[in-house]
Amino acid sequence: MPPVRTSAFKQQLQDFDHFGKPTEIFSRRFEGSVVPYFVNEFWTAKQRAADSLHEVSYRACFKPQLPRFFVQRLTGPRDKVYDPFMGRGTTLIEAALLDRVPLGCDVNPLSRLLCEPRFSPPTLAAVDTRFSSIPTSPAGPVRQDLLAFYHKDTLDEISALREYLMNRRSTGKFDSIDGWIQMVATTRLTGHSKGFFSVYTLPPNQAVSIESQLRINERRKQIPPRRVVREIVLRKTHTLLAKTSPPSETSIFDRGQEAVLLTGSAGRTPRIESGSVQLVVTSPPFLDVVNYKRDNWLRCWFNDVDSEAVEVWHYKKPEEWQAAMTEVFKELHRVLRNSGFVAFEVGEVRNGSLQLEDLVVPAGIRAGLCPEAIVINDQKFTKTSNCWGIENLKKGTNTNRIVLFSRGSDLSQSGAKPSRTGHQPGE
Repeated sequence: MPPVRTSAFKQQLQDFDHFGKPTEIFSRRFEGSVVPYFVNEFWTAKQRAADSLHEVSYRACFKPQLPRFFVQRLTGPRDKVYDPFMGRGTTLIEAALLDRVPLGCDVNPLSRLLCEPRFSPPTLAAVDTRFSSIPTSPAGPVRQDLLAFYHKDTLDEISALREYLMNRRSTGKFDSIDGWIQMVATTRLTGHSKGFFSVYTLPPNQAVSIESQLRINERRKQIPPRRVVREIVLRKTHTLLAKTSPPSETSIFDRGQEAVLLTGSAGRTPRIESGSVQLVVTSPPFLDVVNYKRDNWLRCWFNDVDSEAVEVWHYKKPEEWQAAMTEVFKELHRVLRNSGFVAFEVGEVRNGSLQLEDLVVPAGIRAGLCPEAIVINDQKFTKTSNCWGIENLKKGTNTNRIVLFSRGSDLSQSGAKPSRTGHQPGE
């Protein structure tokens, strides 16, 4: 499906009724620009299930249906789709599955490790065969403090696998099967079920401190059970491959070979050519809501990453966060085509007292982008007249909210009809 003009896309939003609900529309003023809001259930669990390759745990990631909604409507085959805060790589994997060229950047080196192997998934048999050559006993010392999470034999297997992967990299023998095993093992380090290497702990996308885990063990009267690393990696591999076609039958391998995956600041990406990107779909770190460095300490250890050297953004002051986002938007303005778009997820923080579009829209405008719409995916849908007045905009909502920018005003022609509700919050 070829990309559409801004006016046509707004008309699609207005007319959208795939799940039996009309779109509700109102508008707000931001620094002189009146921006329409479109509220509906635009993507939902009711639509087709996402590809199983997405089932990799990562903190604060959005569902694949979100990027799919924008990629299908605002890009064409072989267009470049970029995520400057790629996280686990949801936008990139979905773009490749849709025959678009994926580009991604993240200051956290774990992001590339979690994303890249899924562009060339191995067979279950290949992973099983590779494990036959991986030792189960480590040659070097074992971190005894990690016994708070693991049975002794399980910790030996994890440590041996870590040694194997580090050795394969240092000798230049590391290949795509090693990368897959590393990715899967990284996501199985801690969790709350038998599908993880650890005893019961917090959800799998974060790791508590050793002291906290000892308290959890004491409170639950639990000791780490024996888990077999090979069995868990194979089981998770089966899950990841369950709903996906072989790479030879999809576009993911071909487009994955063209992928550009960067580790560094989203505000400076010289490897991405100016005027080359058709669509950006991303979700930034929401101020200091998530502490990626603290949550990923165990994953960093397993992958020999110095977590203290990773300069993950963690701004407490809204004005500092806005200034950083302005620099990112300037870079996005550089890499976008004249016909390009940015779909930028925002949320509410500070217990709903701060709506991030209040920071994001002005930041985008200052960087030269044109705010076109704010798309609200509301799966617990009620009439705008009841839910989207000034009162609730201040309190916040539990929805996906996407600020849509365009690069050039030449394509920015409003196609929205007058608001059905008459609400004009912020005016």
